[in-house]
Amino acid sequence: MIYTVTFNPSLDYIVRADHFRAGVINRTTYENILPGGKGINVSIVLKNMGHESTALGFIAGFTGREICARLATFGVLSDFIEIPEGMSRINLKMKSDEETEINGQGPVITTEALDALYAKLDTLQADDLLVISGSIPSTLPDDVYERIMARLDGRGIRIVVDAERGLLVNVLKYHPYLIKPNNIELGEIYGVTLKTQDEVIPYAKKLQERGARNVLISMAGEGAVFISEKGDVLRSPAPKGTLVNSVGAGDSMVAGFLTGMIETDDFEQAFRMGLCTGSASAFSENLATRPEVEALLKTI
Repeated sequence: MIYTVTFNPSLDYIVRADHFRAGVINRTTYENILPGGKGINVSIVLKNMGHESTALGFIAGFTGREICARLATFGVLSDFIEIPEGMSRINLKMKSDEETEINGQGPVITTEALDALYAKLDTLQADDLLVISGSIPSTLPDDVYERIMARLDGRGIRIVVDAERGLLVNVLKYHPYLIKPNNIELGEIYGVTLKTQDEVIPYAKKLQERGARNVLISMAGEGAVFISEKGDVLRSPAPKGTLVNSVGAGDSMVAGFLTGMIETDDFEQAFRMGLCTGSASAFSENLATRPEVEALLKTI
């Protein structure tokens, strides 16, 4: 079974406004409301690709209930901890001449709520997949990633981590099954600027040397690089297409990679599936669907 954790899920209010200007009334030309959060995105794309998962995390208030309702419309199972006070956040994502985001705060997550999440994670079995991704809310311990991985260490659970800088580096000692920084995040870890695949590869190998089993580096329009635990170094240019919406592209790559591993148990096929799934989301208003991914697979 696959589980995803989203500590601070949201309702994403996505709008388009022609030539947005501050200080005046702006009219939208497009509106949509979607359940948001990195783990949630992974669960939605997995379902679009034909695979079940359970979304875990914390919700609160009427917005939290709406997150669950909208996830259900995608066919995604959820088992969130409900916080009795506050409300899940609403994030505004505005597309105009530039992309602008205004993100809400979310509820206060208590120690009791965190313990309830730990109890759910304790039920995972060997060979289950757990995806932990995204930022940590200010009301949670800043080492919660480490606490989860230490708790599950040695039980044969394959853990995927998609996080920035310190959050990622600090869990490498627990040998995550897969990590997926982008080239910018990878460069920030080592204080360098990485623009090409040749530049990325040695630093991706450094993360593997520090404990990661498999390393997938997304590079937006430059494609992606993958370093497998078998020592394979795979690289590919990005599929051709027009960027429509960058939100969720990295999460989609994770879901696509996992889909490839589930279906083929082959790193090369999983890498190609991940790359095309991330691109399919970037080329669409919504998250990738199976037909969109399969169409791109024929082009690379």
